[in-house]
Amino acid sequence: MRESWHEQFAESPDTLKSAGRPQTRVPVLDLEIGGDEFITMAGPCSVETEFQLIATAHHIRRAGARILRGGAFKPRSSPYAFQGHGLEGLKMLARAREESGLAIVTEVMSECDVSMVAEYADILQIGTRNMENYALLEAAAHSGRPVLLKRGMVATIADLLRSAQCLLDHGNPHVILCERGIRTFETATRNTFDVAAIALLKQVSHLPVIADPSHAAGHRELVPALARVAVTAGADGLLVEVHPQPEKAWSDGEQSLDFSEFDAMMASLDPYLALRNLQPPLHETVAGAGVMEAMG
Repeated sequence: MRESWHEQFAESPDTLKSAGRPQTRVPVLDLEIGGDEFITMAGPCSVETEFQLIATAHHIRRAGARILRGGAFKPRSSPYAFQGHGLEGLKMLARAREESGLAIVTEVMSECDVSMVAEYADILQIGTRNMENYALLEAAAHSGRPVLLKRGMVATIADLLRSAQCLLDHGNPHVILCERGIRTFETATRNTFDVAAIALLKQVSHLPVIADPSHAAGHRELVPALARVAVTAGADGLLVEVHPQPEKAWSDGEQSLDFSEFDAMMASLDPYLALRNLQPPLHETVAGAGVMEAMG
């Protein structure tokens, strides 16, 4: 890794790659995030009904997803928007896990709710608005659950790694970073997808990196293309919004894929994943370049 990056991210030393820190593999039920398998997390923005959730869970499982996402608590910008079912939503997620065998990731918004959410979820999501909520980060770290840490809307990569360092400092090694787009001057998309952040994080950090093309795009037509870009950049997986009927979704329907669109997206990833699997690991590439230089 470049020495300048070590200096730039010096405040987050435990998040950085080194000879003594191999790639972190986060165990979740029977799978690993950050391992050899590309992991797709998919599901509705909001848990609405048990029928909606279980139908989605079965479908995404058949299409290749390994983790069900769904919001029981929703941090909405408008106080008049649906705020989630809370505990009942968590119970619906748990029933969906029993029915489908999928692991569960859901957002926790308050340190007071961490123990309750951890009772039902396999991964705790820290949303973009809470990336620097240090009381919440500390509580989530002590939950015993892996933490999916979303990059803040206006956060730099250094800011993201500092929040990850906070989780590590409080004894939780199972941290997953998530690039979900940042707020810029561009208004045609919901956020600006910072694909360079994915490539950079894979260079500097041993933590797994997940991409959220749904929140980056804000429009379902763009999600599959951004998902393929994320694969090419080296992401360890995706977080994608899927709904049986997006036009009737209680939240974020405009960026949610329906079942057939999700199937097509998953199929479109296969050649990109196959191509990536043919590439030698970075350390082999660098070593090979050094040998060629010495021979030249």
